[in-house]
Amino acid sequence: MNIALVANDSKKTLMENLCIAYRHILIKHDLYATGTTGQLIEDTSSLPIHKYLAGDLGGEQQLASQISNNEIDLVIFLRDTSYPPKHPAIGAADFSSALRFCDMHNIPLATNLATAEALLLALDRGDLDWRNLVRNNSNL
Repeated sequence: MNIALVANDSKKTLMENLCIAYRHILIKHDLYATGTTGQLIEDTSSLPIHKYLAGDLGGEQQLASQISNNEIDLVIFLRDTSYPPKHPAIGAADFSSALRFCDMHNIPLATNLATAEALLLALDRGDLDWRNLVRNNSNL
């Protein structure tokens, strides 16, 4: 399965720890991440990551494109609940289109640690194998 991993700056360490704790599950899948998050995950967990550009440099659009083409099966986006700030920095990534596409295409999405862990355990049990059928049928 294709899994996208995204984390706001304040959640990057949490994402690293999640990937270390669930490495035994994640290693069996193709992982995608925005640039900085992907590099941090690779460095700390030794998981191979397909890296997009940084979120604010186009990584959000790359992720949204894959989601809209039904090429991602699971998204873990650990986000800061105060994100975006009232006055976002110029160039700050906006992941709202990627999140909207997850809803449109029924792609499982976790935005906090508890849901991320539940989805990873479900993935390991085979509860998300239906995504293979959905992805394969959308390519016909």
